Amino acid sequence: MEAVIAVVALLFVLFLVAGAYAAVKAVGAARRGVDRTLTQARRTVEDTTLRARTFAQPGAVGELAQLRLKLRTSMRATQDALRAGVAADASLHESLALFERLSAHGHELDDELKRLESEPDRITLSQRLPALKERTEQITKAADSLRWAARDRADKFADDDLGLLRSQIDMEAGALRHWATEPSGTQQPSPSTPPAPSSASSSSSGSSSPSGSSSSPASSASWAEQSAAGAATPAEGTDRAAQEPTRPAISPVAPRPTYPWEKKAKPENTT
Repeated sequence: MEAVIAVVALLFVLFLVAGAYAAVKAVGAARRGVDRTLTQARRTVEDTTLRARTFAQPGAVGELAQLRLKLRTSMRATQDALRAGVAADASLHESLALFERLSAHGHELDDELKRLESEPDRITLSQRLPALKERTEQITKAADSLRWAARDRADKFADDDLGLLRSQIDMEAGALRHWATEPSGTQQPSPSTPPAPSSASSSSSGSSSPSGSSSSPASSASWAEQSAAGAATPAEGTDRAAQEPTRPAISPVAPRPTYPWEKKAKPENTT
């Protein structure tokens, strides 16, 4: 009984711990979602305010707002592109680390531009604008370079993959249409009917070129000698057969030899 109570208490404690852990996780996720929503809302409000100042306040203040808007837009686009690409391409980790260092300079410049918006001395502000523009241009160019390099790399990988896939699809389509690649004019001979005898030997022996006959007189002479010798050989064989005596077809039976220890045969007709 005590063991059962201990097991039930242990299970109850485990359920409590699991519930507390799940509650903490849920609260953390909700807090992160709220913070993300607030950050996006704040960013949208600031961007809208900067656009309004660009058109509503001409002069140094409007130029400062335009620089801030350009800087924030470029840095945000580069950050989104790198963070989205690093999940598929691990080589972008170094690019992301470089962007983090560049982002520190961007935040510093954005804070400086934000402070200068409330600067009452417009003359000093106008004198510092060229240097601020050059600094903003350098940071935005660096960010754009990283962003476009990451996009070009992703496009290159996508094009290579698409080209390989297209070649494989063309190969498979050709294999499926195997009848289209076979020549239609050629007919395969039937295995039941034997092939027709070739007349190449008769035609080649009957129609010899004059150039071949003129170029090899020695060979033609040797063939003539061989044919003459072949014709003379049967005649010689006939003369030899006529000179030799004729032999009987079956030789006569030779008498059986007698030996002294054998008995003499008695004649059959004895009187």
